[in-house]
Amino acid sequence: MKEFRVIAVEGLPEIRAGDDLAALIAERTELEDGDAVVIAQKAVSKVERRVVSLDGVEPSPRARALSGDRDPRQTEVILQETARVVRSRPPLLIAQTHHGFICASAGVDASNAPEVGSVVLLPADPDASAARLRARFAEVTGREVAVLVSDSFGRAWRQGTTDIAIGVAGMSPLLDLHGERDPAGYELHATTIAVADEITGAAQLVMGKLDRVPAAIVRGLNLTGEGSAQELVMPPERDLFR
Repeated sequence: MKEFRVIAVEGLPEIRAGDDLAALIAERTELEDGDAVVIAQKAVSKVERRVVSLDGVEPSPRARALSGDRDPRQTEVILQETARVVRSRPPLLIAQTHHGFICASAGVDASNAPEVGSVVLLPADPDASAARLRARFAEVTGREVAVLVSDSFGRAWRQGTTDIAIGVAGMSPLLDLHGERDPAGYELHATTIAVADEITGAAQLVMGKLDRVPAAIVRGLNLTGEGSAQELVMPPERDLFR
């Protein structure tokens, strides 16, 4: 019988700049080799000091024009994190980040910020963040695990958000079934499964949005290979809606 488990890591304190996040998680759960540790982006960003106080931000004319009823200082921070504005309908702004992700507000968010009047940015390099955390888990537990940094993204043509992987270490984020045959003998030509996104989506069900549970363990999957979340970004030449 095929099955896997999703286990919330509960009891974590409020995450602060400079915290040893891997050690805090390891103290509250028994990791096993082959586990996938899913960690919310907000926790990683706070540790890495990716928090901006709006007090020192001066909004540009463009930020004011795109703000609608949002604080134009927050819009200015969004524009600083933006490589390309994809669509805008003030205050909604869909942007391509410098990482290549396309998401609302370039991932800049005021929810769960450490203090009023501040916003949290995405990690500067989420794949590097995942790799550092994976190495630290090996140091403190002796276990070989995969690490995924997750964030909530909307999806074109679908209501609601789901968590996706913006940082990956210790596993291949994609399962390419090209050349495999289905039970009827049909050869698959274009089937690639976003395994990393499916894992983070499952983890979000036990982490929640308001429960202050920033990490979960996904256990029982056969995770192999190495890769990064950059593999999940659609190449421009294949983007039909660019």
